Amino acid sequence: MSDFHSFCIRCPQITGSRYLQRGKLIYLSGRFWMSFRRRDVTARLSSRSVRNVMRSVMIQTLVIPGLNGSSDEHWQRHWVRERISSSVVEQENWTCPVLAHWQAKLDEALSNTDGAFLVAHSLGCLLAASYAGRRGAGLIRGALLVAPCSLETTLQMHPCMIDFGIEPLERLPFPSLVVGSLNDPYMSVPQLERHVKAWGSDLVTIGFSGHINVASGFGRWPQGYDFFERLVRSSMVPQPWPSAATSRSDLVRSSTL
Repeated sequence: MSDFHSFCIRCPQITGSRYLQRGKLIYLSGRFWMSFRRRDVTARLSSRSVRNVMRSVMIQTLVIPGLNGSSDEHWQRHWVRERISSSVVEQENWTCPVLAHWQAKLDEALSNTDGAFLVAHSLGCLLAASYAGRRGAGLIRGALLVAPCSLETTLQMHPCMIDFGIEPLERLPFPSLVVGSLNDPYMSVPQLERHVKAWGSDLVTIGFSGHINVASGFGRWPQGYDFFERLVRSSMVPQPWPSAATSRSDLVRSSTL
């Protein structure tokens, strides 16, 4: 392996920053890695270090809305306006989504990156989850899945509008963090437990927050950036993403975070 500076050609502003006194930040295969001698890497990846990295470099992010897209006041649109390395995966048809068509748009967006994080909401989470067996999954660095919907429930609420195949319940080959609500009309608590376990995701719930959209009071959402940083920090650790064995009592406790 070459010296540190050879990996930092794309991020020269990081060289010499204070947290390098404890280790080396290495850019390799589209990710940043912290290298230490005889140390547990997870102990060194503090939130502050991740935040410093994110401020210093461009972390490409693809924002994926759900059914009917996201209005201008939705937190996803605020996200794109505030983070210049983010872009929305726009669909030709937001109101009558077809899985194959939505996948094609995400394929195209991913192909124009060296790897990207996904920030998905509602039906967009199921689009991300459908990549468990697709070739493009190798370009997904991690996925923040906010208020995922149950396909069964969504079809009942919007009959004859959605052609999304079967419920995607395969284990995801990339790190994923699910942010759920305890009273989401599109995803009951038992359904949330089922999906998190099947996907092998980490989970946090934010109380009784509806569908975590504009209608439930979520316009600009600064807390979402904290969850994203948690996801990025986890993706920096070169180890398998742990499975989340979650009970209903765990969900209620996590809602206080």
